[in-house]
Amino acid sequence: MLIWLTQWLQTLSPDLGFLRVFQYQTFRAVMAALTALLMGLAAGPWVIRRLTELKIGQPIRGYGMDTHHVKSGTPTMGGVLILLCIVLSTLLWFDWSNRFVWIVLLVTLGFGAIGWSDDWRKVVNKDPEGMPSREKYLWQSLIGLLAALYLVFSISENTNYRVLELFFTWVQSGFDLSLPPKAGLMVPFFKEVSYPLGVLGFVVLSYLVIVGSSNAVNLTDGLDGLAIMPVVLVGSCLGIFAYVTGNTVFARYLFLPHIPGAGELMIFCAAMAGAGLAFLWFNTHPAQVFMGDVGALALGAALGTIAVIVRQEIVLAIMGGIFVVEALSVMLQVSWFKYTKKRFGQGRRLLKMAPLHHHFEKHGWKETQVVVRFWIITMLLCLVGLSTLKLR
Repeated sequence: MLIWLTQWLQTLSPDLGFLRVFQYQTFRAVMAALTALLMGLAAGPWVIRRLTELKIGQPIRGYGMDTHHVKSGTPTMGGVLILLCIVLSTLLWFDWSNRFVWIVLLVTLGFGAIGWSDDWRKVVNKDPEGMPSREKYLWQSLIGLLAALYLVFSISENTNYRVLELFFTWVQSGFDLSLPPKAGLMVPFFKEVSYPLGVLGFVVLSYLVIVGSSNAVNLTDGLDGLAIMPVVLVGSCLGIFAYVTGNTVFARYLFLPHIPGAGELMIFCAAMAGAGLAFLWFNTHPAQVFMGDVGALALGAALGTIAVIVRQEIVLAIMGGIFVVEALSVMLQVSWFKYTKKRFGQGRRLLKMAPLHHHFEKHGWKETQVVVRFWIITMLLCLVGLSTLKLR
């Protein structure tokens, strides 16, 4: 919004030429992060008080860690604070004509609404399990598929009119249409290597990335500060990829696909980083507020959607390795338990407890040790991910 306002003011007076600084994405990204951070720090205490007054406290599962029962009643749904800061800061600083930021905002708010419903059922109905898994995945799948179907054509074209035109061309061709190389699966560490996916392959991959990232972040959000810092780190790195991908010169120099308009996603990533750091102020051990599904599902979906747009799905898996491992630990634990129960009559476990962070707690690690060590691992993985910009 501010970019349009400053452009209008410049037309009124030539003495306002200094307002051209608002045209620079790097400046607006810094300001978006600062705005979201200050907004979150200022509004955080009020939000926590309101959640406490409404008795929106976190229920603890009966089979959870014994040491976590002391956290029962801690205000949850703090992800509302994160989403408000992200949305308001992004709306202030990004170019409203950019379609990529709008789709990321819609996906983020859509998954946030699912998380809100899930958290509300946990709090109001006093049901620690919340929304049934089938219902949750149904809504996640609907939003994920719609986003994937839009992105498969928007990445290939530069305007919404051309996106609609390409969609009808795809339908008229009998759902068989070749996409440009930049819509393929990019392989990191190799120069100009991408695998063509086709429309169907792109949609399936994008759906898996968006929904998978959402649930992976949600599974990771089990300790004070464990999920939010990796989200900040990975989101910030994706912002760098977005800036490079949206810049013709940098994209050509680094052998990355040029996606016109993708650079504006750096504004959203910066706002997410600022809002995440503000939330971390109140979420550090012992946490004053929990993110809840409303925050975890939304932030995970945002990361996945941005990775799809900048064509860095594999790099997202590298940088978000903690999220991937946490999700895999749950999948393997459940699968192995069901298999051994069917074969031997008694279920067996690969880990002492899933997700993985609880396994380390069972091994004697303190909560703060698990959190900080997972942060360090994420920092290392993000550096590996950033190295793919040059190592090709």
